[in-house]
Amino acid sequence: MCRFDESTNRVAAAYYAKDDPGNPSLADTVRPAALENDKIESIIAKYEGKPGALIHVLMEVQSENHWLPKEILSAISDRLNVPLSRVMQVASFYKTFSLTPKGRHRIHVCNGTSCHLRGAGELLNSVQELVGVKAGEVDADARFSLETGCCLGSCTLGPEMIVDGEHHGRLSSDRAEEVLKNYA
Repeated sequence: MCRFDESTNRVAAAYYAKDDPGNPSLADTVRPAALENDKIESIIAKYEGKPGALIHVLMEVQSENHWLPKEILSAISDRLNVPLSRVMQVASFYKTFSLTPKGRHRIHVCNGTSCHLRGAGELLNSVQELVGVKAGEVDADARFSLETGCCLGSCTLGPEMIVDGEHHGRLSSDRAEEVLKNYA
C-alpha cells in the first residue's frame, strides 16, 4: 500500500500487518497535514450533516487544498453522512476535482492540432524546462503542476497556455518564461 506524504511531497510505501495486534492501523499513524488545516476543518464543519452539500464541500476543499486526498474524502463522508463510495463517485466523475496532488499554480499547455502546427511542442519543452517537471507531474515544492490538453478552446491563439485559469496565447518560449515569472 502507498500513501502520499504531504510534508515531503513524496509517495511513501507502508505495510499492513492485519494479524499484528501491536501494530497500529495506518489510519491511526497517517494524518495528512491537510486534515490539520483549520480552513478545511471549518469548511467540513459548516456543512456537517448536510449530504446535499457534497459538491459544495468538495469544491471548497479543492480550492483550499488543490486536491482531494483519500483521508479528506473519508472525513467528508463521515461528517456529511454520505457513503464513501458516493463521495468517490462524485469526486472522480467531475474533471474539476483532482484525486492526485496538484501544484498551487496549474499550467495547461494545449497540444491540439492548431496549437501543434503553431509550435506547441517547443512551447511544452520550454515550459517543462522552466518549471522542472514533465506533463502530468508536480514539482517538489508543489508550486507548479503541468498538464496538457487536446484543445483549450482558443484555437486562433495557438500555441496557448493557461495558468490558473488565465489564457496566454501566441506564446513563444521567451514569452512563456515572462508569463511564468509572474507565478514564481
